[in-house]
Amino acid sequence: MVKIIMNGCSGHMGQVISGLVKEDKDAEITAGIDPADRGDCGYPVFQKPEDCGIEADVVIDFSSYKAVDGILEFCRERKLPLILCTTGLTEEQVKKAEEYSREIPILRSANMSLGINMLLKLIQDAAKVLAAAGFDMEIVERHHKLKCDAPSGTALALADSLNAAMNNRYHYVFDRSQRHQRRDPDEIGISAVRGGSIVGDHEILFAGQDEVIEFKHTAYSKAVFGKGAVEAAKFLAGKPAGMYSMSDVIG
Repeated sequence: MVKIIMNGCSGHMGQVISGLVKEDKDAEITAGIDPADRGDCGYPVFQKPEDCGIEADVVIDFSSYKAVDGILEFCRERKLPLILCTTGLTEEQVKKAEEYSREIPILRSANMSLGINMLLKLIQDAAKVLAAAGFDMEIVERHHKLKCDAPSGTALALADSLNAAMNNRYHYVFDRSQRHQRRDPDEIGISAVRGGSIVGDHEILFAGQDEVIEFKHTAYSKAVFGKGAVEAAKFLAGKPAGMYSMSDVIG
């Protein structure tokens, strides 16, 4: 039985994960951390990480970038593995996570879904053939109107995956409105759409002469991210210090 502390337990994803764990015989949430305790979690909730003294095997973080520094310090002090799911981190926070991973196991992923992480591998194979043959690569991502960061962490992870397949020779373009020139063959365009209640939609286009190949992933529920986070927590508990990703869970 893996014992979990849920950071951001009162948020939507925290509630989704709480519901999934209730049905999972191999996991249990022993405590939550969230400034907004609505009193409906079914386990003790603390407003600040330093107030939580409950025993656990791993922490899942689905909060805000503003809360990431605190949970990193908490996990480092308690020697707890951390599933870092929050997106929109600053460069300093990314560096801090990498630094702390020398002392504790940290699994960081822009997207926790199994499908997206398989897609990261598939598009690398496609890029090695299609981009090498002169196809242009574009990413279009769509999310709900409440999402603050743009482009999404997943879109950037997809771009990084394409770029890695091509020896990182591409640069990213997020806005062409001020550019009055033809497309650079060594660019990956990333477009963000925000509206309604779209959970998450990512398209990768390989546009060639007279043909287009598209890869697409659509999330119809945030449960796909929650399920991945729980599986990652089971995987990371007891692991040695280091930086992990969902590819390690899948592998």
